[in-house]
Amino acid sequence: MNEPQPTRDCDILLLLEGTYPYIKGGVSSWVHQIISGLPHWRFGAVFLGSRKEDYESRQYVLPDNLVHLQEHYLFDELETAPLRAPRLPAGSTEQYARLHEALRAGQTNAFSAQQLLDARSPLGEAAFLHGEPAWRYITEVYDASASEPSFVDYFWTIRNLHKPLWVLAHAASRLPRTRLLFSPSTGYAGLLGKFATQRQRTPFVLMEHGIYTKERRIELMNADWIADTRNPLQRDPTEISHLRELWIRFFESIGRQIYVHADPIISLFEAARQQQIRDGADPARTRIIPNGVDVAGLAPLRRPVQTPPPPVIALLGRVVPIKDIKTFIRAAHLLRQRLPGAQAWIIGPEDEDPGYSRECHELASALDLGDGLRFLGFQRIHDILPQVGVLVLSSISEGLPLSVLEGFAAGLPSVTTDVGACSELIHGRKTDPDDLAMGSAGAVVGLADHVALAERCIELLTEPERYAAAVKAAIVRVERHYDRPGMLATFDRLFHEQLDTQEKEAD
Repeated sequence: MNEPQPTRDCDILLLLEGTYPYIKGGVSSWVHQIISGLPHWRFGAVFLGSRKEDYESRQYVLPDNLVHLQEHYLFDELETAPLRAPRLPAGSTEQYARLHEALRAGQTNAFSAQQLLDARSPLGEAAFLHGEPAWRYITEVYDASASEPSFVDYFWTIRNLHKPLWVLAHAASRLPRTRLLFSPSTGYAGLLGKFATQRQRTPFVLMEHGIYTKERRIELMNADWIADTRNPLQRDPTEISHLRELWIRFFESIGRQIYVHADPIISLFEAARQQQIRDGADPARTRIIPNGVDVAGLAPLRRPVQTPPPPVIALLGRVVPIKDIKTFIRAAHLLRQRLPGAQAWIIGPEDEDPGYSRECHELASALDLGDGLRFLGFQRIHDILPQVGVLVLSSISEGLPLSVLEGFAAGLPSVTTDVGACSELIHGRKTDPDDLAMGSAGAVVGLADHVALAERCIELLTEPERYAAAVKAAIVRVERHYDRPGMLATFDRLFHEQLDTQEKEAD
């Protein structure tokens, strides 16, 4: 296709954080499906990344109806010239204190893009990053509440927390005119949606494939780039270090602000909708739209009934900590002890977290798995699924995983951890007797339980009747509830409803 032209307006502007078109994965695949599957809509996309150097080439061929693409890097866009702090009125330090308390109290209109871009405001970039009142307030808060990090670590944490806000405020001022804003997450993309809907008076639809604040909390708890300066005697494993707590509270606060400005607020399954409500979403604005996959396209991959499954378990996913690849590797070790000829495959990119990938390879080597465990990188699912007996998902957090649905459509049962919608995918929706009557499409185990993970895989691979029943349940469930044409039709109606309502209000 021709390169998207930056001057063209669009019908639907997608706000994407760390996903499409530079990162492969479930959300990126979903985005590509939506754009490709609704060719009568003109889409635009805004990609938000950390630093430009963190991303290589695009991972998708852009569809012709993607007419606009922008990129913004939250930690690259430093000021081109030194900023000089403006002279602020008396009381600016107190204004910072009021903002801080508003954020802590969960108030949802604590700041706006207009305030961030106003050079005369205490919330302007120069004033906050270089002004004396901000410096005075930061030091006062540090003295009052930050007992364990050094002031240097605290200061740069505060600076890094806030720096993306001005990038997003400037980005909102440079977005194309659009009829509808759509973000598949809260976080920075959702905050850009808040700024943009305030600026353009355009409807803003929010969808969460996973609960962003929960997933960021998991990542932040394990992030080695956040300094923990407590000595060993101070480190209580039940307590969060002060700097980690600052990051977590920040994302919780902006999540509440985003919920106020989005309508509808979409989730993939009921438990996620309930979590959104607990986190501050208006129940009346929430709705559920499950993921869908190309059932018809994957159906030819199904093996004939009574054909023994290959002794291969496979994990489809990025090699990152949230996927808990190490538990899969430990399960593979037990699998090989019980079924010496069995194989375990890890199918997904390894470049997102090279350090973790290296640890996974080292663990496989320490367990002497040899050729019994294979890191295959990215593969076409049409090529790989016919060679697999059982799909495995060992994640510590998920939404409604596409890999499980794709496996179901190809006639593969799954063994998953009890995260996200996995329990209802495997066993059926508790509120739907017909769904429960289909039976189990595999098994669900606890987090980080490699023994149970291996045992459930072994049962499926060695018990033909159990395997056949799981395959039947998988196929019936995905065909009935998770077919892509139904999902696309639902979003098509949603977009029409939003734009029809907007046009009526304009009249």
